[in-house]
Amino acid sequence: MLRTPSAVRDAERHTAHNYHPLPVVISSAEGAWLTDVDGRRYLDCLAGYSALNFGHRHPKLIEAAHAQLDRLTLTSRAFVHDQFADFCRELAALCGKDLVLPMNTGAEAVETGIKVARKWGYQVKGVAPGQANIVVAEGNFHGRTTTIVSFSTDEDARADFGPYTPGFTVVPYGDLDALAAAIDENTVAVLLEPIQGEQGVVVPPEGYLPGVREVCTERNVLFVADEIQSGLGRTGATFACDLEGVVPDMYLLGKALGGGIVPVSAVAANRDVLGVLQPGQHGSTFGGNPLACAVATEVVRLLATGEFQRRSAELGERLKAGLEALLGKGLVAVRVRGLWAGVDIDPALMSGRQACERLMERGVLAKDTHGSTIRLAPPLVITEDEIDHAVAQLAAVLAG
Repeated sequence: MLRTPSAVRDAERHTAHNYHPLPVVISSAEGAWLTDVDGRRYLDCLAGYSALNFGHRHPKLIEAAHAQLDRLTLTSRAFVHDQFADFCRELAALCGKDLVLPMNTGAEAVETGIKVARKWGYQVKGVAPGQANIVVAEGNFHGRTTTIVSFSTDEDARADFGPYTPGFTVVPYGDLDALAAAIDENTVAVLLEPIQGEQGVVVPPEGYLPGVREVCTERNVLFVADEIQSGLGRTGATFACDLEGVVPDMYLLGKALGGGIVPVSAVAANRDVLGVLQPGQHGSTFGGNPLACAVATEVVRLLATGEFQRRSAELGERLKAGLEALLGKGLVAVRVRGLWAGVDIDPALMSGRQACERLMERGVLAKDTHGSTIRLAPPLVITEDEIDHAVAQLAAVLAG
């Protein structure tokens, strides 16, 4: 008797329904492959929304976690532990910044970035108290806290969670003129995803990010890049901003930073920005804990070799070629950066959810978003043959 149906029913019975997962129940994983409770294997083409860039149970990351579990897991920031300095120093170097502020989740990193930008605006730029504003983009996804959903344009994420936090101006993504026009004397930051993930891997027009950088510099505004999904090797570079030679004032990082083992996020910026925080003004009990730092330091060291960025760039070209061959054969649009793809299915054929369900039946796991779009983000350890297999299964689904 199959265990999956009853396991799905039990999960539905005892949890709040804030997710609509595919009816698969995973019990183990290795590399780019998952195994369910009935022993069926699936190729993971979501990678935990990029939290698993290095695959499931990467040996070096598991080794680092095991070693730290036997020594020390938590102190709180009331004390200094022996993993903290290495993590902060090595992540700062990877980012080319002076300082790092560790947190836990991506949303916490975004909230931290907002607070730092506002404080910088008041203390450094000289904005009048309580008047700071931040320019953001339509179609954004930065998390689901009450402040963050206040500037979301996704009604599923936003509706019925008001009253909303003021201080944000929303402009069309990719429209540099609209962004420049929205900046006023009280603007402290522009907060953007270099590539919009939840929206369907939406890539801005060429020259947009350099233009944002130029406008921010001219107007004395911080450029805050949310690289929580796009960063740490996903797009064929350490950061998606690197693809256009852009350096933001502040990086917001998360997901892959924890190696798929522990939640780890961080804000990285120079001393003139992060240095505005003083003791007692911001913190987290678990932020920068010893276990998180041990794993995340190993993640930074993996990235420092450049191997995963190269794999993402090279294998991404193969993924792109395979997907573009399906244009006109069920696909109407394809957007690819590294091993990250947004694929728009002809809505007359099926919805994104239906496509993901049919891919699941063929042993490939992916995730839909916004109607007929699905996202593909396999672990960076995937092989050429596995990419070809995933594309072949999608072709078979489209062919019916």
